[in-house]
Amino acid sequence: MREDNQLLVITHLCQLLTCFTGFGGLIVPLLIWVTQKDKVYKMDEHGKNILNFQLSIIIYSILCVPAILLLGLGFIGLIVIGLIAFIFPIVNAIKTSNGEIPKYPLSINFVS
Repeated sequence: MREDNQLLVITHLCQLLTCFTGFGGLIVPLLIWVTQKDKVYKMDEHGKNILNFQLSIIIYSILCVPAILLLGLGFIGLIVIGLIAFIFPIVNAIKTSNGEIPKYPLSINFVS
């Protein structure tokens, strides 16, 4: 196994594709994780954290839709989710470049 902090940082930053293109924030990190988890040191741990975070963001976004229709508060939820989905990949990419194992907030453990 090789140590490749740059690839780990890129994997965290790939989540931002959803913010700019509307898709890819789950698919690209998933592809990187699947192809590199046995080749890059700590990729398995980082990849699982990223996938759990992205799946959690998708679930929370889906849950906000009925809240928009019923209470109107779903818009606030979507704004908060959007900010979290934009800020934490950047913060965790910086932590990764410093050699830390980042954790994402509000992540449900789907992939263990």
